[in-house]
Amino acid sequence: GRGIGPSYSDKISRSGHRIGELKDTNKLCEKIFEYFEQNSSYFKALDINLPNKNELLFELELYAKKLKPFIVDTTKLTWELLEKNEKLLLEGAQGTMLDIDHGTYPFVTSSNTIAAGACSGIGLSPKSVGNVTGIAKAYCTRVGNGPFPTEDFSGEGDILRTNGHEFGTTTGRARRCGWFDAIATKYACKLNGCDDLAIMKLDVLDGFEKIKVCVGYEYFGEKIDFVPFDLENVTPIYKEFDGWNGSKGVREFDKLPQNAKDYVLELEKLVDTKIGLISTSPDREDTIFMK
Repeated sequence: GRGIGPSYSDKISRSGHRIGELKDTNKLCEKIFEYFEQNSSYFKALDINLPNKNELLFELELYAKKLKPFIVDTTKLTWELLEKNEKLLLEGAQGTMLDIDHGTYPFVTSSNTIAAGACSGIGLSPKSVGNVTGIAKAYCTRVGNGPFPTEDFSGEGDILRTNGHEFGTTTGRARRCGWFDAIATKYACKLNGCDDLAIMKLDVLDGFEKIKVCVGYEYFGEKIDFVPFDLENVTPIYKEFDGWNGSKGVREFDKLPQNAKDYVLELEKLVDTKIGLISTSPDREDTIFMK
């Protein structure tokens, strides 16, 4: 009940309202009230009372008072900053496999979560985008339903969840955990045009005797190395790595355990993308910048 889907539905059906409309609360109130009246039978069926117009206007004026100072044409603002050679950081939320067009539909979010979505969302041309950094954990997680080929149902999945504190920030819901999926990650890197990849939470893998990485799928009896249309029908093909201890808090690549270094370098080959950064603890300073 905390998803953004209803807002996107209103947007696509052209019945939504934009924040800039708070500049004229009387007009906005009329438009919202008209919507309520046109859909009164729907709200009546759900036993929802229509708002009083005066109360609605009063509520909108409260929002306007607080929000109007922050309302700005963000596309124009962005262009002006670029013309001044200012640096802009565009941060995407959600993972590539939750993209409305390129993810595991219908188990996706309501927007484009890939790097190209930053252009359409902000109002930039693709030529304005500089470096694209992909972010991936040293293992895989997923929240909610949907296909997850490398999900681990043994005690090792539970260890990943506990050690990685894999619980939803808002809901507290336990995340599904499993091994690194090099096929899905390579797919994501290509979709996003990643210049480099940041590997997070390497230290969560400390203590495992063996660590698995998905290097292919079995799909209706055939071995494939790409993400198919229906990901729920694949079986992962794993490559095993020897585990390690002692990566937590390390800030130089050469000081990582040898098996951890071998793991990272092999991931780089498997996803065909340079690894530029490795995180080894929740502490921001515990970060390895690769040369």
